[in-house]
Amino acid sequence: MGAVPYLALISALAALGLAGFFYTDVKKASPGNDRMVHLMTEIQGGARAFLRQEYTWVAVFVVVLAVLIAALIQIEAAFAYIIGAVLSALAGYVGMTVATMANARTTEAAKDGPAKALPVAFRGGAVMGFSVAGLALGGLMLVYIIFVLGLQVDDAFSVITAFGLGASSIALFSRVGGGIFTKAADVGADLVGKVEAGIPEDDPRNPATIADNVGDNVGDVAGMGADLFESYAGSIIAPVALTAFTFSLVAENDIADDRLALLFFPMFIAFIGMIASIIGSFLVRGGNSTDSQALSRALHMGTNVAMVLTVVGTLAGAFWLFGDGDSFENPLGLAIAVIGGLIVGWALGKTAEYYTSDHFGPVKQIAQQSETGPATTIIKGVSAGMISVAASVILLALGIGIAYWGGQWAVGDATGLGGDSLDTFGGLYGIAVAAIGMLATTGVVVSVDAYGPIADNAGGIAEMAELDPSVREVTDALDSLGNTTAAVAKGFAVGSAALTALALFKSFEFAVKEAARVEGKDLTFALDVGEVEVFLGLFIGAMLPFLFAALTMDAVGRAANKMIEEVRRQFREIPGLREGEAGVNPDSARCVAISTQASLREMIVPGALAIVVPLVIGFISINALGGFLAGALVSGFALAIFMANAGGAWDNAKKYIEAGNHGGKGSEPHKAAVVGDTVGDPFKDTSGPSMNILIKVMTIVSLVFASAFVASPWA
Repeated sequence: MGAVPYLALISALAALGLAGFFYTDVKKASPGNDRMVHLMTEIQGGARAFLRQEYTWVAVFVVVLAVLIAALIQIEAAFAYIIGAVLSALAGYVGMTVATMANARTTEAAKDGPAKALPVAFRGGAVMGFSVAGLALGGLMLVYIIFVLGLQVDDAFSVITAFGLGASSIALFSRVGGGIFTKAADVGADLVGKVEAGIPEDDPRNPATIADNVGDNVGDVAGMGADLFESYAGSIIAPVALTAFTFSLVAENDIADDRLALLFFPMFIAFIGMIASIIGSFLVRGGNSTDSQALSRALHMGTNVAMVLTVVGTLAGAFWLFGDGDSFENPLGLAIAVIGGLIVGWALGKTAEYYTSDHFGPVKQIAQQSETGPATTIIKGVSAGMISVAASVILLALGIGIAYWGGQWAVGDATGLGGDSLDTFGGLYGIAVAAIGMLATTGVVVSVDAYGPIADNAGGIAEMAELDPSVREVTDALDSLGNTTAAVAKGFAVGSAALTALALFKSFEFAVKEAARVEGKDLTFALDVGEVEVFLGLFIGAMLPFLFAALTMDAVGRAANKMIEEVRRQFREIPGLREGEAGVNPDSARCVAISTQASLREMIVPGALAIVVPLVIGFISINALGGFLAGALVSGFALAIFMANAGGAWDNAKKYIEAGNHGGKGSEPHKAAVVGDTVGDPFKDTSGPSMNILIKVMTIVSLVFASAFVASPWA
């Protein structure tokens, strides 16, 4: 049993090795002609410059928070926090680097059809996927081995949660900053280019086109990578923290085998999921058809195989770790909890696919509504997003019920584990491991997600390099599928966020009670909505995701306004630019600079809000903080689903019309659909995907600083 952390570490190293192999494989592919190489280099330069500046800004915040953790918690926790932050940033940078290298190579491969192009784009995404999974799992296992097994520091499991906070900090700023950058450029390029100037998407005459393509990489690749890094690490930390704080565990050599099994089970699931993802990644093959359903089957083959292998491995692992323990009634229950989480995560993804794919009714209905103008387009998109919340909440509730039942069936009231009756521990542990079930196959899931921005960039390069229209036809088919795969990955991420936050919240409760015992304080922590502190916290928590969404959307609006004015200025002041005269080129660098400056400035307030508000409330009233976290979890989950699915539906409704339906490109319905897509851009790529990070950041901040809250004079 003691080998589990080392097995997980070995699988993480194998994932990093596979990422290196795919990187070499992609690099060998031809990047195309000189014009394509020039465009690729421009996109690379813009993305690297932005990330350097963003990480410089965020580093200041990381240092400040690390000092605060060292002062109020312990120095080892500060080190773990920095490790989590650095690895999260590294995962995003690696993904961005290979994505900006794979885009032109995918374009070149598209000349020979989807059979060549899809594997290049997928393997480019797989570098990101396995870097994210490998760095997250490897970093977490190293922190566990060093601080729990090696140094056996005081409050060792608080150190592990600090690693998760470091990952969350980078993820939040990367998602918000990258999201503002990409959508400011996208909105400016679309509104002035498509609607006002009547030129195609990614037209080389449009000054914002390069900035838009840079944004795909800093937002949808680097930001998404840091997001999934944090989600994956958090899903492993949650059941470990729940077990450790419930039973006040200190070091492994003092922990009974039954409790060790509870600590090691999520690590084992991560190990199995990683091996399954590695196997699944080799099964993605492109066919010769540009039909999106055929491409989808090819792309999802690896994910589906990885899921099946994970189910088999989970069943074996549950009986291995829990089969001989006298404290466990039926190991199958915990396997059911994990498998239930995996299936519900898949179902959440399929729900997102239904509401965002142009093969199904909601997107076609939005396209139909475009016949009567932008207003009805927006109304239908909002309603589709809202309806999708109902389906997602029902699925999540079903998953929570199955996981809770499975955990209770396996562990019972935990009297054999703790001596005292802990009626709900088994159920809560089942919910926690269901979250790692959702993200067990993160390596291949992120590979599929990161493929999308690469395909999008490939289409942009095809247009700007003025290649044969048949190339753009292939890249458009890949890109349309990419929108759906992104929505599916967001479904996995936000579903796991809800389950992880619930487990971390319960860990926070146990941490508060233990800290109160150590401090000798008579402190009662209870979520009783009849108590005015809890009630106020509940309302403030429910409000915060809306405030956060408003701030990030306003940020996109302000940045986009500057971008629109700049694109209009260039069309007005540069002779021959709009007409496409030979030798006349736009000032793309100016547009990249506008997006960079605006996004870095605008990300500070929303990002800091997620850290500062729970700290302020926690030092004033722990019970109010409990209500706050509960309110934020519920409203944040619903808002995330609504925004992601509404935005994805508007985007694919536009693409559905561009494929020749309802008048095709340039028609009035197309202009209406572009407006809807523009509204949906910050929904699906800025505010929506930031919600799952917001939920977990606030919960894990509360958990890390629980002892400091209890020690405050107001507690």
